[in-house]
Amino acid sequence: MEDGLIVVKVGGSEGIDYAAVARDAAALWKQGRRLVLVHGGSAETNRIAEALGHPPVFLEHPGGLTSRLTDRKTLEIFEMVYAGKMNKLIVELLQREGVNAVGLSGIDGRVFEGRRKKAVKYIENGKLKVRRDNLTGSVEKVNTELLNLLLGAGYLPVLTPPAISYEGEAMNTDGDTAAAQVAVQMQAEALLLLSNVPGLLRNFPDESSLIAEIPADRVEDFMNFAQGRMKKKVLGAADAVKGGVGRVVFGDARVEAPISKALAGAGTVVR
Repeated sequence: MEDGLIVVKVGGSEGIDYAAVARDAAALWKQGRRLVLVHGGSAETNRIAEALGHPPVFLEHPGGLTSRLTDRKTLEIFEMVYAGKMNKLIVELLQREGVNAVGLSGIDGRVFEGRRKKAVKYIENGKLKVRRDNLTGSVEKVNTELLNLLLGAGYLPVLTPPAISYEGEAMNTDGDTAAAQVAVQMQAEALLLLSNVPGLLRNFPDESSLIAEIPADRVEDFMNFAQGRMKKKVLGAADAVKGGVGRVVFGDARVEAPISKALAGAGTVVR
């Protein structure tokens, strides 16, 4: 399936080489590969939120996952960085490489659509609490018609959270999960999750302890190696493979030719 779609999710942590991602994406695009890029922007959002005097607050949920508390002001900062600064940076880098990229947030054309969480349970000082002002939700529906329209006309889509709720409210959503939904609903050949580590590490942060392969049906056996946000990534990868995506690769976005290397199997492969 050499001409299958590749969905590339580029993280928003420190140390990512966006120029290398754009160069590689452009080279593959010019060879006739079909690509959709999804990106984050968490580190830059934290920096700008601090500078604007509205520092980030993270909620710890039962089960050990954490998420960004997203009130209206946080959502506006999030949109400013994700849909503004980061999205346009990546589109500009692709344009510089001669690729006609189009940047869209999940709100535009309802690219990412889903259900807003009416209440969020979290733990504070050992007590279980609930918040109802949290503008977060998960992507359930991807506007594949719009993405196919763009791809068919020769445009490379560059997508970013936030998403839109069924009621039409903007909401913070997890970029990895959104990318996994794009890959499943577009029946992608591969989903590449590129970040500032070489893949899933047996002994984090020892980069020589890379786990090369995870069978999708044995993902639970590997969960104790996943630190923090990596837990969500590993679960999402298994769901994507079960949803029909050919393979998912956790790859390194700090290197030259990061997409090509991940496609060649560098990193952690889930299949």
